[in-house]
Amino acid sequence: MNTPAKKLPAPHAWKIEQSLDLYQVEAWGKGYFSINEAGHVVVRPTMDAAREIDLHDVVQGLKARDLHTPVVIRFSDILAHRLKRLAEAFAAAIAENDYRNRYAAVFPIKVNQQRLVVEEVYRYGREFGFGLEVGSKPELLAVMSITEDAPDRIVVCNGFKDASYIEAVILATKLGRKIIPVVENFEEIHLILKYAQAYGVRPRLGVRVKLASEGAGRWRESAGEKSKFGLFISEILDLHALLKERGMLDCLQLVHCHPGSQLQDIRRVKDAINELAHVYAELQLMGAGLQYIDVGGGLGVDYDGSGTNYESSMNYTLNEYASDVVYRIKSVCDARGVPHPMIVSESGRAIAAYHSVLVFDTLGSSTLDQFNVTGRPEEDYRGTLELPAPVRDLFDGYRSVNERRLVECYHDVLQAREQALQMFNLGYLSLEFRGLAERLYWATCTKIRDHCRKLDKVPEELENLEVSLSDIYFCNFSVFQSLPDSWAIGQLFPIMPIQRLGERPVRNAVLADITCDSDGKIDRFVHPRETKRTLELHDLIPGEPYYLAAFLVGAYQETLGDLHNLFGDTHVVHIRLHDEGGWWIEEIVKGDTANRVLEYMEYDTDELHPGLARDCERAVREGRMSLSEAQAVKRFYEKELDGYAYLEVE
Repeated sequence: MNTPAKKLPAPHAWKIEQSLDLYQVEAWGKGYFSINEAGHVVVRPTMDAAREIDLHDVVQGLKARDLHTPVVIRFSDILAHRLKRLAEAFAAAIAENDYRNRYAAVFPIKVNQQRLVVEEVYRYGREFGFGLEVGSKPELLAVMSITEDAPDRIVVCNGFKDASYIEAVILATKLGRKIIPVVENFEEIHLILKYAQAYGVRPRLGVRVKLASEGAGRWRESAGEKSKFGLFISEILDLHALLKERGMLDCLQLVHCHPGSQLQDIRRVKDAINELAHVYAELQLMGAGLQYIDVGGGLGVDYDGSGTNYESSMNYTLNEYASDVVYRIKSVCDARGVPHPMIVSESGRAIAAYHSVLVFDTLGSSTLDQFNVTGRPEEDYRGTLELPAPVRDLFDGYRSVNERRLVECYHDVLQAREQALQMFNLGYLSLEFRGLAERLYWATCTKIRDHCRKLDKVPEELENLEVSLSDIYFCNFSVFQSLPDSWAIGQLFPIMPIQRLGERPVRNAVLADITCDSDGKIDRFVHPRETKRTLELHDLIPGEPYYLAAFLVGAYQETLGDLHNLFGDTHVVHIRLHDEGGWWIEEIVKGDTANRVLEYMEYDTDELHPGLARDCERAVREGRMSLSEAQAVKRFYEKELDGYAYLEVE
């Protein structure tokens, strides 16, 4: 269910606290984001208010370095802090429950495969013994190069596996990696045994259990008996028999499940962990050499800050999640008299989401409440022809608006507008009169909306008027490249201005990107109870940049983005806290140029410039262009090929 935009407050002094409440910053920000006295969004990578980074200041600093928006800003210290929080939550749960083993996260690199991110996660996770998870052969090849000299840190291998994938796993084992291939379908065990024998390796093995427990949320079908991956219990028994026959039961060291992604309901987590723990206990009692229980992913992110059982939220905390996982496993193990296994989780979304922010500039806006009329025909119409009946009715409707007749007046102008359009389509209404009817209709709707804003309760028929009259703010980014989940699955991301937050926002708007696709827009925004259809923004000031930011975009968005309209990767900047205060740039990754995205689409960029040069010479020869003009065109073309794929506003 959707809710209309929050009624804008009556004009009075606006406070920072009101912006914090309006955009729900403290709810979804979880201590990482706030607003300072200057009205700018600030980032607190360690949740310490004394060590904060002014996001608007960062954007200005990047601009001074010729790095223009759109830009993804990664706060590396948030990544480190998320890993620390995860480790602390499980450490507390382990101590509280007297659990006799430890915990380690493995970061699924599919969540954000960018090399710098993976390397940072691996580096920051060293003190906690955290590892990595891969789901394909290319991911494994990448991980093999960055996991040297770390024999105690786990690499879990999921996904379908062919012979070369398995061979790479066995070779990594010989190199000293603690690598565990998880059997996803029964045929994989034969490949593992084949290459283990060929290379003389005694492998560590895992098995994914196809749970009977149902999933939850958008990815509910990734768990349960119809899930894509995993072995049925009967297949696991066959696997056990095969390994026992080969004298290799000690090699079966890990059981794994995938309860889903972005699990919003803690009950689903409890059910899945309980079932997996019983499978672990049974296999232990049957002689398997199990040492690890991998509870998979699913730990959610509260994108809308509501803390509810909603697709873009979660009805539990990180501490509650850790406590439930540890308690459920311990209870089953103690009841069955088996040792406590090392707990592994693949909580990639919860690790990566918070650390990336997409900042983009606005290019302009389109408004429907721009039409000004007096309601007097002699002033609003300068022609000599008699006003058609629908136009007269629209004049009457505009003049008749008052608080007692809002719904009646709205119905009257709706009918008059429809009649005007019918007459135009039949050839009985001139373009001039249609334009006048349009102005009168929207001006009347604006007048009715302004009256509604003063009411304590808006009539049901007029509830969507605020949305109908909302502005379109055109923004310099591509939804398909930078926020693909917003377009593909309706994922909500917190979006708000990063400046002027000490001012009252006076506009309600939806956001449109710069692609030519009608789907390239965002018209659903976070709200503590329901989805909001417009976003409260400020008036655009000519000549003054107005920046917006989408938060919690560090998970999946960079790896899922596409090249719609050939808008490629944005600039990416890694920002770190300075020990003496402030911030510094650790790494800059330049965004795609026009040249590069054309090469992605198999254009021969070496031929593009010569082709244009021939056209220029032809134009000079035929007298359509001077030599200096031709040279200017060639320089411009060459410069733009090497320029940023996005708009570079002066």
